[in-house]
Amino acid sequence: MLAKLVQTAAPLDAAAGAAALDHASHAVLVLPFVKKLDGLRGMPALDRLRAALRRRGMKVEELAKTPVTVNLAGGGLASFVMLEGGRSAFDRQSLLRRAIAPLLEEQPRELTLALFGSPETRRENAREALYVAWLNGARLPTRRKKPAPKPLAKIHLYGARETGGFAEIAAVAEANILARTLTALPPNELTPSAYRARLRQIARGRRWRFEEYDMRRLRKLGAGAFVAVAQGSAPEDAAIVHLSWRPKKAQGRLALVGKGICFDTGGHNLKPAKYMAGMHEDMNGSAVALGLMQALVERDMPLAIDAWLPLAQNHLSSSAYKQNDIVTALDGATIEIVHTDAEGRMVLADALTLAGSGKQGVKPDLILDFATLTGSMSYALGSRYSGVFATSSELARLAVAAGEASGERVCVFPLDADYETGLESKVADIKQCALEGEADHILAACFLRRFTRDLAWVHMDLSASSCSGGLGAVGTDLTGFGVAWGVEFIEQWLAAHTASPKPRRRGK
Repeated sequence: MLAKLVQTAAPLDAAAGAAALDHASHAVLVLPFVKKLDGLRGMPALDRLRAALRRRGMKVEELAKTPVTVNLAGGGLASFVMLEGGRSAFDRQSLLRRAIAPLLEEQPRELTLALFGSPETRRENAREALYVAWLNGARLPTRRKKPAPKPLAKIHLYGARETGGFAEIAAVAEANILARTLTALPPNELTPSAYRARLRQIARGRRWRFEEYDMRRLRKLGAGAFVAVAQGSAPEDAAIVHLSWRPKKAQGRLALVGKGICFDTGGHNLKPAKYMAGMHEDMNGSAVALGLMQALVERDMPLAIDAWLPLAQNHLSSSAYKQNDIVTALDGATIEIVHTDAEGRMVLADALTLAGSGKQGVKPDLILDFATLTGSMSYALGSRYSGVFATSSELARLAVAAGEASGERVCVFPLDADYETGLESKVADIKQCALEGEADHILAACFLRRFTRDLAWVHMDLSASSCSGGLGAVGTDLTGFGVAWGVEFIEQWLAAHTASPKPRRRGK
């Protein structure tokens, strides 16, 4: 649950502000960009900021790069930070996180956010400051004996008041926290069956439709790509979960797909310990897809939404699939197994087939999938960007624009047809991957595209799902990357989708 927000529209002046800060244990003062302290005349605690800057040998405009933390007269702790309008969303969010971090280290129950500048500046800065405070004020699950860190309970906001806009920001923050919380759970707690139970409970509470394709049903349907991965785990608790939401007067149909491998040993091609550690996070794509669906519904997006979450484990056993197996996917394609640790693309193949099939003959206007899919993408980008693939230049352009606007940066990779020669098989319709490993992130995307039925599709390889020390707005190693990006991307896509003229039917 997010910290409760208490809003006061008027900014703090010197007298009222001094009184308010005297009673605040932890405060962040978010300033407009100025080059001289005279531009902040009337701001409370200005004398303390002046002294702190003098002691550090800093100019006031350097607050746009380095926040300064000082002790207040009443014994509280305050951070001063300056937001420059021309800087990127990523830089602004990172700066706010650095300003808030030393305050949250003391586990306060309440936080004061004071905004200064013009009404427009205060409103925009408030949205970003609230988002960062909500994200970092929450606590991820832990099983340590010592008392768990206390979450932030209340935020006092001075200088801005907005109901709708702040509620939209809160929806994204809650969705990000949901994605990180699920990803943080240990693999003995978040087994496929336990995950399915959680999803059933979430669907019931939010009045979403819940449907399961368990192993028996998937075998009957012929979903051999998913079953090949899941058959090595006992008990056979794997399933593809289908969540759906149908608002009134939907203006489009969106399918979300998220890789949900609850633990990945690598199978017969066993991972070494160094690379198996943390593989409970291999279900992060499903958590991001779930969080994105929650945020879109909370923000009343006029979209019919279907989420397809393939949940399984990739284990080593006598019944596990192996190299040189040939399996038949749900769409009838035969797949030559080359490496058992390339299981993510296998479970996604059948999930994408289901997502693109369309219930009652109505196919989605867009498929969006998320997966911690390849080490190759991590080698290409590190952990500060995620890679995306798109079936059109317009979707690629929207993906980059959404990354810039949300603070979750992405890089577009090629999806040219000549890469597909690396997946040609002599014994099946397609290879699962290539042993050489060259450009595996691109080959994986080419493999997945085979199962999208030529529908509009964007694939995100989540190399930024975990970043040591945090990333952008998020201070934990687990980032929840993709939720904020997805909301921004879908909003831009929907605006373009509804603005474009629809093709006329014949005879009309």
